[in-house]
Amino acid sequence: MARPRSDEKRNAILAAATRVIASQGLSASTAMIAKEAGVSNGSLFTYFETKADLLNRLYIELKEEIAEVVAKEPHQGTSLRDRTFHMWSRWGHWAVTFPEKQKALTLLTVSDDITPESHQAGHDAFREIRELIQLSSAHGPMRDIPLYFTTALMNGLSEATIHFMIEDPDNAAMHCVRGFEAFWRMLT
Repeated sequence: MARPRSDEKRNAILAAATRVIASQGLSASTAMIAKEAGVSNGSLFTYFETKADLLNRLYIELKEEIAEVVAKEPHQGTSLRDRTFHMWSRWGHWAVTFPEKQKALTLLTVSDDITPESHQAGHDAFREIRELIQLSSAHGPMRDIPLYFTTALMNGLSEATIHFMIEDPDNAAMHCVRGFEAFWRMLT
């Protein structure tokens, strides 16, 4: 009879995968991830059939975590600018607070192992963010550009902003504001 799976072990594997991927890259072995998680390599495969399954699950969980953080405590300001800045700054704060998660997600985003279904699940998690961007850009120079392209530009600007926030923590707030100003001027 197979042993029941434990949420605690599953979460330990995902947390270990985050740390190992952030430090070693996507080529890190499952044996290394299992060791970091304190489980056997065989136990890892009890929770995730393949390394690709593990990477896809981690990608989705990180995307959902960011979306939840950004949507939590929504800013009640009336202007789209204030609401969009609130979203932007919460995203940046998450990345600065969890730099390993940010780095792992950056690597996973460009991995060939991430399936179209996982990319779609990550995309779906950002529904509220996309709606806010669409409203913000409705009358600006990006109004006739596909939303997918606009969000890709936002991701590029946010990645650059987050990089500077992490590398220069004394000026993180300034980098956050400057990155947002560039994004807002692009939208409106």
